[in-house]
Amino acid sequence: MHLTSLLIFAAALFVAAGSPGPSIAALVARVISKGFRDVFPFLLAMWIGEGIWLSLAVFGLAVVAQTFHLAFVAVKWAGVAYLAYLAWKMWTAPVEAKEGEMPREDSPAKLFFAGMAVTLGNPKIMMFYLALLPTIIDLASVSVVGWMELTATMAVVLVAIDLAWVLAAAQARKLLKSRRAMQIANRVSAATMAGAAAAIAARS
Repeated sequence: MHLTSLLIFAAALFVAAGSPGPSIAALVARVISKGFRDVFPFLLAMWIGEGIWLSLAVFGLAVVAQTFHLAFVAVKWAGVAYLAYLAWKMWTAPVEAKEGEMPREDSPAKLFFAGMAVTLGNPKIMMFYLALLPTIIDLASVSVVGWMELTATMAVVLVAIDLAWVLAAAQARKLLKSRRAMQIANRVSAATMAGAAAAIAARS
């Protein structure tokens, strides 16, 4: 693919992915509440999920995505339910943890599922790849090599954006040392996570 096309795609994705939305809100809330060490399965699932949407668009499978609309709706509501569950866990998380000790994290598999559900069930992400992307790039002329170039570009942009959010949230977490601050962080994170679930649920 032409470098210009890749740069245009990167710029559009940077704006779309960098703007705070349900996925970013869920990510930041998780890091502030639990730390960044166990968040990588969630991140990996988000990146894979976006790669799936990109592949559907490039290989002309938008019709398939529409045909299996009910399946994606089911994934969306599963993601909403799990985000709501995480919000409840954050709200009720104990704050008597010792210095350097955090509440027990969820399993990597659960976090991976949550990240995948949030990404595949997010209409904003789906619309970017299936509706907006074809106006940016002539998908009919994209070869397998071009798809790989787009995927690599997508990965670079998403990794940079998401890790920047993780770093910012991790720095904010360091300021929260006291029991009261920990409780406030848990409650704010729970409210943010619940807001992310509500935002995804409200989108058609």
